[in-house]
Amino acid sequence: MARMAVNLGGVAMKNPVTTASGTFGYGREYDAFFDVSRLGAVTVKGVRARPWPGNPLPRHAEVPGGLLNAIGLQGPGVEAFIADDLPFLAARGVPAIVNVWGTSAEEYAQVAAALEGKPGVAMLELNVSCPNVKEGGASFGTRVETFAEVVRAVRAATTLPIMPKLAPNVPDVRPFVRAAQEAGADAVSLINTLPGMAVDLEARRPILANRTGGLSGPGIHPIALKHVWEAAQVAEVPILAMGGIMDAKDALDFILVGATAVAVGTATFLDPLAPVRVLEGMERWLDDHGVADVNDFRGALRL
Repeated sequence: MARMAVNLGGVAMKNPVTTASGTFGYGREYDAFFDVSRLGAVTVKGVRARPWPGNPLPRHAEVPGGLLNAIGLQGPGVEAFIADDLPFLAARGVPAIVNVWGTSAEEYAQVAAALEGKPGVAMLELNVSCPNVKEGGASFGTRVETFAEVVRAVRAATTLPIMPKLAPNVPDVRPFVRAAQEAGADAVSLINTLPGMAVDLEARRPILANRTGGLSGPGIHPIALKHVWEAAQVAEVPILAMGGIMDAKDALDFILVGATAVAVGTATFLDPLAPVRVLEGMERWLDDHGVADVNDFRGALRL
């Protein structure tokens, strides 16, 4: 069987599959379907300094090619996360990648400091690209200067590996990859959802209470693949890739263009076993094609 272990910016993963933030809760929600420690890591939903209610309902809409969501990063705050959710992942022994967000660089740093040294926390994913909050999120991720400010603030606040999540709605992701590296990031993740909208034609109203949301699912896979390929051209740190992974082929597409690991997201809403199904499919494909180590397949695209 192919060797599947990878290193994502200092995080030793026994295989290259994790979950996408916001689609897997805090891990416990899916443990009834499979042992989450089978995954290389679990990426939890966004955590900020204080509790946050998110956006009003309705905040989901199925659309051709995917899902629009405007959850708005609902969460219990970092103290409740540490007390109530983190112990489960620590007990399972699976590395926890904690998605962190805030409305200022100082809040990102505050959350990072609170998570320093907590059992089970392996890495911080900095959400500087969510399109569904009015402050924070994408407001930090679409300007190189503000993006770098957040990364530097978090780097100064923690010794944990940090991984900013890049916005897809920029002309070129490469300046952001370079800025992340220069500011001390250990890895980068991409892509986040793409801004989108759906309307109720009969009611003549937006379907989402937030009016707009973030598009995920198979329809964004080609866009994500392009961004990851471009990021890999300049990246000196590992890449966690996501965007429309529905099966093993989609995941291996990302490895082929240069990603070290992949995150399964929207597919889990259709099939709670999707992360494991993707992992097992990757193992079979690599074995069938004589690839002894998934790391040997990374960046093997022929141009």
